[in-house]
Amino acid sequence: MPLTRLSLSTGVDLDVELAGPEDAPAVILLHGFPESHRTWRHIVPDLARDHRVVAPDQRGYARSSKPAAVEDYAPDRIVADLIALADALGIDRFTLVGHDWGGAVAWTAALSRPDRVERLVIVNAPHPLVFQRSLFDDPAQRAASQYITRFRDTGIDAGLTGRGLERFFASTFVQHVTSAIAGEDKAAYLDEWSQPGAMTAMLNWYRASRIIVPAPDETPPRPAFLDAPFPPVTQTTLVVWGTDDKALLPVQLEGLDALVPDLTVERIAGGHFVPWQEPAAVLAAMRRWGI
Repeated sequence: MPLTRLSLSTGVDLDVELAGPEDAPAVILLHGFPESHRTWRHIVPDLARDHRVVAPDQRGYARSSKPAAVEDYAPDRIVADLIALADALGIDRFTLVGHDWGGAVAWTAALSRPDRVERLVIVNAPHPLVFQRSLFDDPAQRAASQYITRFRDTGIDAGLTGRGLERFFASTFVQHVTSAIAGEDKAAYLDEWSQPGAMTAMLNWYRASRIIVPAPDETPPRPAFLDAPFPPVTQTTLVVWGTDDKALLPVQLEGLDALVPDLTVERIAGGHFVPWQEPAAVLAAMRRWGI
């Protein structure tokens, strides 16, 4: 599908895949790191049969705008893009679907903008409180998340060009993938990552995040909010979880029902990138749930 370039009121331009009837219920699909709208390449055609589907390249990714400052990638800026995108398309309320970092944005948007987010679908993306708790309380999750500290080191950016992108593809990305990536798919990733400023912009999502990632042997002060009341997600919510995810462990599902009263969890066989590795299973879960 060709992409539509939209200028948003937040000051960024996003490339967006649009599909389906404009008068159908709206679904907005948010990708994560290090991807693009292509995360949903096997999902969009089916959803577009009976939904208005919107799948942006979020700020910093592919050929969308790449603001220079780290703070430009703070969660509130990304949520503002989401709402501005819906406004630009004349969409009031919508079902929001997010994977990985897109899921982090989706959790935040559901909590902060229930007037706009009607229903929520999360695919392998942790609830912010559950994730932060697990980084303090679960040694396995803490160990699995040390890559975040590496990604926050701006010293790695200079090496992420040319052959450095090939090394990133092979050593950092492919280790979380359970099927081969080659041909057009590999070329598309390398093309998106090689856009000027793209790797720095994508990594700035990690740098702008307030998530605390203690070192494996560290005993840092425990933030008070981890044990304080936390606002519930009020939307009807589906969580689809690839149980072989090596970065986000099954602990992310523990205690989730206390924070999301209207929750359905669908566990499926697959790794972190289930939207394109196991699209039939993801789609089946979404359709059973009522999309």
